[in-house]
Amino acid sequence: MANIGDYEATYRSFDWETPERFNFGCDVIDAWESDRPAMIWLGANGDERRLTFGDLSRSSNRFANALGELGVARGDRVMVLLGKVPEWHVILIGLLKLGAIPIPCAPQLRSGDLKFRAEHSGAVAMISGPEGIEETEKIRDEVENLHRFVLVGAEREGWESYENLTNAASESFEAEDTASDEGAFLLYTSGTTKHPKGVLHTHGYTHAKRMQARYWLDLQEGDRLWCTSGTGWAKSIWNVFLGPWSLGTELFVHEGGFAPAERLDLIRRHAITVLCQAPTEYRLLAKTPELQAADLSSLRHAVSAGEPLNAPVIERWKELHGLTIYDGYGQTENTLLVGNFPGLEVRPGSMGKPSPGCDVRILDPEGVPCPPDEPGDIALVPDVPVLFKEYWKGPNETEGVYRNGYYLTGDRASRDEDGYLWFMGRADDVILSAGYRIGPFEVESTLIEHPAVVESAVVPAPDEDRGSIVKAFVVLGKEYEPSDELAKEIQDFCKGQTAPYKYPRKIEFIDELPKTTSGKIRRVELRQREEARVRG
Repeated sequence: MANIGDYEATYRSFDWETPERFNFGCDVIDAWESDRPAMIWLGANGDERRLTFGDLSRSSNRFANALGELGVARGDRVMVLLGKVPEWHVILIGLLKLGAIPIPCAPQLRSGDLKFRAEHSGAVAMISGPEGIEETEKIRDEVENLHRFVLVGAEREGWESYENLTNAASESFEAEDTASDEGAFLLYTSGTTKHPKGVLHTHGYTHAKRMQARYWLDLQEGDRLWCTSGTGWAKSIWNVFLGPWSLGTELFVHEGGFAPAERLDLIRRHAITVLCQAPTEYRLLAKTPELQAADLSSLRHAVSAGEPLNAPVIERWKELHGLTIYDGYGQTENTLLVGNFPGLEVRPGSMGKPSPGCDVRILDPEGVPCPPDEPGDIALVPDVPVLFKEYWKGPNETEGVYRNGYYLTGDRASRDEDGYLWFMGRADDVILSAGYRIGPFEVESTLIEHPAVVESAVVPAPDEDRGSIVKAFVVLGKEYEPSDELAKEIQDFCKGQTAPYKYPRKIEFIDELPKTTSGKIRRVELRQREEARVRG
């Protein structure tokens, strides 16, 4: 059963069924039929590779043997700095088999980012592609705990060759008998604060990711999934690794970047049946003429996660191609906590309902559930395998996210009478203006309905009379030019679409919004910019 069907019945009866001992490498990858298709990889230069689960099993065994010979052992942390190449998957599988703890790192990270992660985690090895060599070289003599450096796809003095190591290694390997509460992944948050936090997940988490693959991705036998997420982020671990392969689903992986026309053509050429994209990618495609003419007949299901997707974008895709985009909400620290699921009525703009196995509440500051439509903190009843074990070397930070026996996500939402959740924003993003509480997402959803607006970010701007006013940073379409007249037009449009107190009293046109390397808008940076203007 992939489709959630009767949501209430599924939600009530769901059981994580977490085994006491589990290793994704042997219990999932090695367990599938050797000739079962696992991946189609398309390189940026057009090269194509097709891998079976047998290929992954043998290659990961070689890697586990090779790394073990280099002295990497169970519990050791290992940084993996690779782009969208099959070796990324092989290396993660091999590390899990070895009982080591991978730290996926985005290729965009610079030397300072890498140094922090290496020192903070106590990593003993760095595995990188050519794109990470120069930044790693800047720190290798400064981080005493980094002893081994393995290079994939090239050779360089001072680095072990991945190809040479694995070619010489045995295809036979007995995976470590890891416990479900043992550390399996160390994922770093996006870094919207000064330093990112290391999120430790367990082997039980790697087993539990099948929930969202089954019910949210709606994966079925014969599907081909394309999740466009870059490596280094929780979403890629969710949807380009653990979840789909738990169900034996074939992945499509494209090494190239986002280009609207190419993206749509690849969906057709490779008969993608399930698509997972970032909200920004859906938004940008919705603004292009190519979307209307695209052949998306192979697609039967589409999802979005990372930040809420605006209702007009969902409606545009449905109007043109009959596709409902199922929005979902989760964090690096957990999983898909709330989602719109096939078989459940979708209310555009809503986060959906709590995922099976996730007891999600909307709480007031005293930990009491809020009445319908009353904003509160999104909280999770803990003791579920998808919730992180701890912040690495951060006992105070770990303790700080719990209150009254609940895990607090740091986000705010309301729940309507039918149990649907409606996102308001980060707890520190909510704008207080003249006594009103205004969620930035509400305003951003209205702004994007204006034809001139491609993207926007809404933050509070300090105001002597109101405390704060709503300010919008707006990215315009190529055919529009910034002007006072256009700003007023957008403001009047907002006044006509939503409650007048929510309209942006200030609009600043901007070429590009500041974002984390995982693509999330850094509203904190824009807030700080506004506060600095007042001070200075």
